[in-house]
Amino acid sequence: MIEAVQNAKPGARILIAPGTYHGGLSFNRLHGEKGSPILVAASDPKRPPIIKGGTTCIQLSAPSYVELRNLVLVEATGNGLNIDDGGSYENPARHVVLRNLTIRDIGPKGNRDGIKLSGVNDFVVDSCTLERWGIGWDTLHSLNKRLILARITGWGQTGPYANRAGFGTLAEAMSGFAHLTGQSDGPPTLPAFGLADTICGITAAGLIAMALYHRDARGGEGQQIDLSIIEPMALAAGPGPSIFDQLGIDGERTGNRSANNAPRNLYRCSDHAWVAVSTSATSVAERVLRLVGHPEVIDEPWFATGQGRVQHVDLLDGWVSDWIGSRTSAEVIEAFTTAGAAVAPVYRPSQVLDDPHLNETGMITTVTDEKLGPVRMHGVLGRLSATPGHIRHTGRPLGHDTDECLKEVGYTDPDIDALRSTGVIS
Repeated sequence: MIEAVQNAKPGARILIAPGTYHGGLSFNRLHGEKGSPILVAASDPKRPPIIKGGTTCIQLSAPSYVELRNLVLVEATGNGLNIDDGGSYENPARHVVLRNLTIRDIGPKGNRDGIKLSGVNDFVVDSCTLERWGIGWDTLHSLNKRLILARITGWGQTGPYANRAGFGTLAEAMSGFAHLTGQSDGPPTLPAFGLADTICGITAAGLIAMALYHRDARGGEGQQIDLSIIEPMALAAGPGPSIFDQLGIDGERTGNRSANNAPRNLYRCSDHAWVAVSTSATSVAERVLRLVGHPEVIDEPWFATGQGRVQHVDLLDGWVSDWIGSRTSAEVIEAFTTAGAAVAPVYRPSQVLDDPHLNETGMITTVTDEKLGPVRMHGVLGRLSATPGHIRHTGRPLGHDTDECLKEVGYTDPDIDALRSTGVIS
């Protein structure tokens, strides 16, 4: 393998069979060409070869037009992958592509970098996973007992899926959410936005606050937080695992209806707008049925519980749909509000911006941007009476706060100037 790689010509494809190979591999001046790169890759992407050990698993000096694909680099004592210009500042390494690499368990000597790049111009890193490189939690904790480290990954730090790639979309699928979402005769449905990521971020903030409380108010030490994206998403998807455990029943898709109460749905008005109606409380369900002209059903024994009403959902939905469908959305909302029944319009983003309640409560705020001027956007989440918070800026240009952040951790102006002069920071 070493000879094949070192002698590779432009357009060569070096395919490495599954297995474990000794690290410490060094290749000098591999030169492909534009349109004919040198490819070093797994022969079977499902069983990638493992390059193990050495000071550096793989060293590429002064390469050009080279791609590494579907390789696993582990347990180097210094760096996992080192790419440099071979000491020639005038001729940097260039056009290097790293795709689907897994690099883990790197250190504890040397730079302890998963991927070390120096003197490299024009490179691509695509779908690579770097784990457990550099200083680990045990070392960090020994250096600073107050440190709190939150680690958020797709599947968590332990378990058989810990090393898998993970994104919010996968959590939305595997948590049970997608299975429960969509029309009953349609496919499982994913949300149109980053639902799992958002829920996970909010959950992480709460866990960090708990760790801070334990440390600062209870006299405890800092700690490591292991949170997977799927955990809060599965919790939000409901008690399906417990229901199956006890009753052997898997929940199924019900569209916009609910398996727990009725009527609950989206209904179309005469002006083609849509409104949402919920009757989670029986008293609200009674108000809705009186409003739509069917008070007689309230005395039926089954009407007294949400599950009872679900058994008659077609009947109830029909009455509510007919009544709403003959009125405009403004008429429906006014009538429901007067009756004390729960209703809300289905909004587009433009309508969210124009809603007086959402603006007055601060959910929508205006922040001045240096380039764009006034920008309307979501406000601070929640309102604390003593420390309500505010948005200082929309997001400043890359590097705007570099000096301030470095000074906070002890760098002086000369230190920062030196970093900038050598290109470490811009």
